[in-house]
Amino acid sequence: AVKHGADAVYIGGPDFGARAGAGNSVADIARLVAYAHRFNVRIFATMNTILHDAELEAARKQVCALYDAGVDALIVQDMAFADMAASGDLPPIALHASTQCDIRTPEKARFLQDVGFTQLVLARELTLAQISAIHQQLDPAKSVVEFFVHGALCVAYSGQCYISHAHTGRSANRGDCSQACRLPYTVVDGKGGIVAHEKHVLSLKDNNQSANLAALIQAGVRSFKIEGRYKDMAYVKNITAHYLSLLDALLEQDTALSHYQRASSGKCVFTFTPQPEQNFNRQATDYFVQGRKADIGAFDTPKHSGIPVGWVAKLGRDSFDLQLDDANLLLSNGD
Repeated sequence: AVKHGADAVYIGGPDFGARAGAGNSVADIARLVAYAHRFNVRIFATMNTILHDAELEAARKQVCALYDAGVDALIVQDMAFADMAASGDLPPIALHASTQCDIRTPEKARFLQDVGFTQLVLARELTLAQISAIHQQLDPAKSVVEFFVHGALCVAYSGQCYISHAHTGRSANRGDCSQACRLPYTVVDGKGGIVAHEKHVLSLKDNNQSANLAALIQAGVRSFKIEGRYKDMAYVKNITAHYLSLLDALLEQDTALSHYQRASSGKCVFTFTPQPEQNFNRQATDYFVQGRKADIGAFDTPKHSGIPVGWVAKLGRDSFDLQLDDANLLLSNGD
């Protein structure tokens, strides 16, 4: 992520992260901090689960260890962290409000700023007008807006989903989502008629705000977040490089944005052309940023949709003929 242009990296520590399977030791995070800080890249540690009372002391000790490792900020959901900070029980580390806080209104954003949060990761379900309204209620010297621009989308409001817990006892707010929204379901009407048979009716397409970056900046977004702590290295390289290229071009070419600059130092050089469609994706949507849309579902499959190459022209017993969109395209077995 750092080598391909990230100004900050968010990463899970040993415990209390909303991706239970993406934990890292404090020692490994300390190594990352030492590398990242050479380029003025900041490191944010995720501790964004809801805590039980019996976990507060363990969480406090982990915060102290991460602070000693040089972590720049914590991304949290539970207000216990703000309470401990106000009481002087935490070291002087910045607190960021996770998207799990479900920040959809100027009132909630202002509250979080006033209790000490310096960066707010807004809910993903907002329009440009709603983002702008939140930004206008904040003091930029105290708190800035962060927004997800790429990656998987939840069908529920962030932090408000209880489907997984209801189905399996595994809570998304405890970092253990069972991905119930990616399962197939049969939907029937009041008379028992089948509306959808074994379709992934809760599965959404993936977030892609490539076309909206300038508008998001104008609306007040100052940090652009890429989802994907469970994704592979190729995804991180490709998607980070993609958004770096777009943002660099905007800052160079758009005179209205000429007074902005990147937060980190150094220059990134790639030996490839970033192509987001080549990585895992469920097709793309810009969700509600430009207004609510109907075509946001990935109902056929929750897996990688692939790249369209053509149309099936004829079906045989154990084969099919394919009419390619590009006659020069070379296909190999397994494509």
